[in-house]
Amino acid sequence: MPQTITKGVKALLDEANAIVTVMSIAEAKTRLDDDDYVFVDIRDIREVKRGGTLPGAFLCPRGMLEFWIDPDSTYHKPVFNQDKTYVFYCAGALRSALAAKVAMEMGLAPVQHLEGGFAGWVEQDGPVDKRED
Repeated sequence: MPQTITKGVKALLDEANAIVTVMSIAEAKTRLDDDDYVFVDIRDIREVKRGGTLPGAFLCPRGMLEFWIDPDSTYHKPVFNQDKTYVFYCAGALRSALAAKVAMEMGLAPVQHLEGGFAGWVEQDGPVDKRED
């Protein structure tokens, strides 16, 4: 018997985009060196190696996000325990919308996601760090 999916990706994205603030690429360029902002790249490491990241971004694979945010998790990362604004991004602003919504539901605040994702960043000539980590 086939599965009956009751809520698809479009509905999930609509819910996320209704509550998550979107940061424009123009604003992100002005915030990139601001110590009060943490840009969180949730793409897979293969994507990062292919295209690079925003300079100074923290790499957090989407599959580890909840574990790295939760201070009670053995996988917790201290970067998520700061009084800063967290700006999530992925390749095209789909996964980052979902990730930002989950982060907000966990209590992380303030949280935003990058309009257009990494592809939009590159299209608008944002600087790229070609790092290997």
